[in-house]
Order: sequence, then C-alpha cells, then structure tokens
Amino acid sequence: MSADTDAREKLIELAAEFYDQFEQGEVPRMSLPTRTKSNIEYDEDEDVWVYGDRQSTRSAKSVRGAQKLMKAVYTIEFLATQLEEDRSSTLRELYYLSESWDADEAQFSDQDESNQLVEDLEIVSEVTREDFHMRPEESGATIMGPLHLREQTRRGEREIHCQEDVGEGGYQIPNNPDTIEFLDNDADFILAVETGGMRDRLVENGFDDEYNALIVHLKGQPARATRRITRRLHDELDLPVTVFTDGDPWSYRIFGSVAYGSIKSAHLSDYLATPEARFIGIQPEDIVEYDLPTDPLSDSDVNALESELEDPRFQTDYWEEQIELQLDINKKSEQQALASHGLDFVTETYLPERLDAMGVL
Repeated sequence: MSADTDAREKLIELAAEFYDQFEQGEVPRMSLPTRTKSNIEYDEDEDVWVYGDRQSTRSAKSVRGAQKLMKAVYTIEFLATQLEEDRSSTLRELYYLSESWDADEAQFSDQDESNQLVEDLEIVSEVTREDFHMRPEESGATIMGPLHLREQTRRGEREIHCQEDVGEGGYQIPNNPDTIEFLDNDADFILAVETGGMRDRLVENGFDDEYNALIVHLKGQPARATRRITRRLHDELDLPVTVFTDGDPWSYRIFGSVAYGSIKSAHLSDYLATPEARFIGIQPEDIVEYDLPTDPLSDSDVNALESELEDPRFQTDYWEEQIELQLDINKKSEQQALASHGLDFVTETYLPERLDAMGVL
C-alpha cells in the first residue's frame, strides 16, 4: 500500500468513527493530548519529549465543540480528495479554501485555527501532514556541504551534489525530505546555523570545505522539513549534529526544537527531533570570555529565561548554569558579534575550538 493510500484510508477511518458514534446514539467526540508545557514528559526509550496522558476532548455537546468537529469533517473530505487526485496545497490555501465550503460554520476564522486542526488530524490519525500533501509556506532553508543525494520531484528523479551542483545559496530542502535518498557523503558533522548572515559567512570562508561540514541553515525557528532532514542525516549517515545560534532565550528554544522537539509537534518528536544534537551557539560564558558586544536583556527576555528554567527540556546542569549566568550578567549577544574579533574569528578560532572541545573535530 502506498503512503498516499494509507494516509487516505486513515482519514476515512477517522470520519467513520464519527458516523459510528452517531449510529450508536453517542455524542460525537474526538480526544487529543493536551498541548501544554505541563503535559510534556520525557520518553526515556526515544530520548525525546512527548505528550503525557492528559487529554482534551472535542465534543458536539457544545455548539463550539460541534463546530470544531464539523470543520474536522470538511477538512478530512478535502484532504482525502486531494490525496485521491494526487494534488497538494499549502496551509495558507486550506484557510482560504474553507471560505468556499457550503456551511458557514465549517469555515475557519483565521489561519491559526486551520493550522491547529491539521495538527489535530495528524495526532488522531498518526499520519504526518506531509503525507496529507500539506505544505507550509516556503521556508527557504538550505544545505551546503559534501553530500550527494537523489531527489524525487514531479518531473522525475534528479541527482544533486550540495556543493558542486548548487550556487552560493546551497541546496533548498524540500517540504518532504523523506523523498530524498542519500547517495554519498564526505561530511564529518552537521552545523545547523540560525541566521542567514552567519551561514553566508561560513560559506564565504570555506568552512564547509575545510572541515567537511554540512551547513544547514535553520532560518530562525526551523521548519519541520529542516528538523526532519537533520534527524535523517544523523540517523542514516551517523553524523554528529551541532546547533549554532545567537545567545538569547529565543535562540535556546531554536536549539530545543531541534534536539528535544517542540510543544506544538511533540506528537512527532521521534520523527523530527535529534536528541543527540549539541549546542554550539553563543553561551553566556562566551559573552564574558570573549567580551562580546551585547544588548541588555529585556523584560520579555528575562521572563523567557525564567520560563526555560522551569521547562523540562532545559532542566540539565549545563542549561541551568548558563541561564543563571545570563540572568546575572543581564546581557545577550548575537552570533555575528564574533565579528568584533575579525571576519575570520568564527571559522579560524571560535568554532574549531568549540568543536574540538566537544570531540567533534
């Protein structure tokens, strides 16, 4: 059975459950894990953070609940038809498309609502949105480095070397990285980089060539496709993963989403997260040691750092020590602040020393 057929059947089975509930005289309902930080727990077998046992129920007992279930049914019908016709659409298109549905109550009030419903359907059907043929808006995340791969496209297969066959921008990661086959590689590790400016600095300085690095541009908070290909590169090619970000609480969360999974997609942590990923971003101790240019922490920064101290994903000796230090010095710094020591400092000194200390080089 193809992935498309399997996904479509699971969607139809979900709709059939509502029908069965009606037939048995039961009020239609759909149960889902409560998606809050307090309902995340550590899965020791997979080394990732997953949803706990607390459940929320969408029930037709209330008008609001009935509307949510109606929207789910309309969305299931749309997705099943899309799969049958081998079409695809974006999350944004789904939101606008709902305006054409014949029941006003089935239409989405905003895109957050339609996005969340797709996530709900992923959880209850155990099928990823990529297998529903749902795409996000383009993320533009890229890879540059010594990797040869084969990609499946609508125009057929094509083979690409992520240094020799691409420009300075690198190879753009497709929406569904599971369509990629890794053919050959000479990489020693993965360096996932938060900002475009730093990614360009590393490429211009030839860091990927000199250190056999696969430079993955996260482009801020990484898209699912970026996290998925990073997980596959680690698992299938046995490549260590390092994450290079700014030194602020929001960037620590970027690392957290790569390594431990995010609250929104905790149901996919064993598919997206790479627990062995290690943080190589700007540490509070780097701010002090290298006397980097800084900005003061804002109130929202302080609140975010204090929240991370309570976040199970950051409750390790390392993170508690670094966060406490940052609160003490009341400073944050960007990765490009390393340029205060010269444009080559990051590739000639900072990253080699950090990677060597980690045992990656």
